[in-house]
Amino acid sequence: MKHALSEASLPHGFRFAATACGLKKTGALDLAIISSDVPASAAAVFTQNLVVAAPVTISKANLRASKGRMRAVIANAGNANCAMGPAGHAAAVRTVAETAKRLGCAANEIIVCSTGVIGVPLALEKILRSLPKLTRNRRPSARSFAELSLAICTTDTRPKTAGASFKMAGKKIHMVGCAKGAGMIHPNLATTLAFVVTDAAIAPALLQKTLRDVCSGTFNAISVDGDTSTNDTLLIFANGAAGTPAVRAGTTAHRAFTAALEHVCRSLALQIVADGEGAQRVIEIEVRGAKTVAAAKRIAETIATSPLVKTAFAGGDPNWGRVFAAAGRSGVAFDPARVDIKMAGIPVLRRGSPLDFNERAASNKLLAEYVPIVLHLHAGTASARYWTCDLTAEYVRINASYRT
Repeated sequence: MKHALSEASLPHGFRFAATACGLKKTGALDLAIISSDVPASAAAVFTQNLVVAAPVTISKANLRASKGRMRAVIANAGNANCAMGPAGHAAAVRTVAETAKRLGCAANEIIVCSTGVIGVPLALEKILRSLPKLTRNRRPSARSFAELSLAICTTDTRPKTAGASFKMAGKKIHMVGCAKGAGMIHPNLATTLAFVVTDAAIAPALLQKTLRDVCSGTFNAISVDGDTSTNDTLLIFANGAAGTPAVRAGTTAHRAFTAALEHVCRSLALQIVADGEGAQRVIEIEVRGAKTVAAAKRIAETIATSPLVKTAFAGGDPNWGRVFAAAGRSGVAFDPARVDIKMAGIPVLRRGSPLDFNERAASNKLLAEYVPIVLHLHAGTASARYWTCDLTAEYVRINASYRT
């Protein structure tokens, strides 16, 4: 599936740039910026890990101080700037200050993000040396956006981008996003670094609520390895450059805005799962017939994060017993004698009893790039979906040598 964005799909009033400042040992792009020509409404969700990187702390503070009106995000890959004490905090503050100076805006109008190895000093001088060129080369172009998307990658094998649009008051509103992530992926308000921009007009408070609502069924419904990073940030800028009236809660425009944001976030989230470290396939876990959505999601998450389930999918093994057992330890009460399970469309369990099926045919279907698993509890009307990937030996190899 192609996710490359065209020039026409970009929102008005945003500029993008990326450069190689030397943080990545390979010399690849590793420093990027998104800026809005005018102050934009901003909203974000951040990691809930108790170990929090300095950029997250500063970005939270800036978002509060500016009352949700921001001008830019500056992001580096190759170093997380985490667990570095006062030096790490000072590096992030200086990055923000110098970026604001170059853009001619207040420091609290800048969000700063970092991703990479934890516990290694950030080579601030490399960032500062590259900032003049980076800010000077900002362009409202698809190529610049593509380079930005590549610059934030770490163990990703490919950049991740998505776009959507809708009409309001006779005008077209654009929305695009990019994300990084392949490992250390698990939801807790946010997972990965992900940036979304739109030329819609919307108040910061409504934008924040909408982002949280959309995050629940997208970025908060994926897992690669059950680990949440110290730097996770998902943010959206809305600068109103499309020239339409402000999106208001409960309106047709708000529903269209929410649908567009959900499309972008789900696409990015699923691209992350598909690019999971060592992954061969995406597994969709759908739980139906639960008493509540929370119960359905809890069961789906437990199945999706089970190492036994994930390794079975790595080998195309239709071992439904692992799925059933994972559901049973989720902490959600249900009657096992009423449960149905389908794997890749093949019924394997009905009302708690195993069914005869062709294991070879089932195994072949489980080797597809996208595998749906449906578990029906017959206990209510609520449902939830969760996405994960298989767990392979390649994941171990990548993470065993990440620093060396």
